[in-house]
Amino acid sequence: MSNPRSLLDVVATPCCAPLTRSPIGETDAERVAAMFRALGDPVRLRLFSNVASAEGGEACVCDIQDVGVSQPTVSHHLRKLREAGLLESERRGSWVYYRLAPSALRVMSDLLAPVDG
Repeated sequence: MSNPRSLLDVVATPCCAPLTRSPIGETDAERVAAMFRALGDPVRLRLFSNVASAEGGEACVCDIQDVGVSQPTVSHHLRKLREAGLLESERRGSWVYYRLAPSALRVMSDLLAPVDG
């Protein structure tokens, strides 16, 4: 993907009105599609869920990598989730810890929220 800005920057900024309120613009559609595309893979969705449901809000890769694929494949999928702005990571010694990007769920849920009234 050749966006000039990082998708992590995009997730940190407000995105779009709910789809039921107004049509989404081209730029916002591309940004949000990258997030949903990243979650469109079953392995990535499982990894994202493992991190999201981890006690304390973060998980060591050593605790979430049992998703039926090799360790290099897990690393590839986690990188795709980070690039899409869904996860953040921090290296501590020889392990990497993951947590949800602060606004990732809010961006997706706001976009899909029904309009009240």
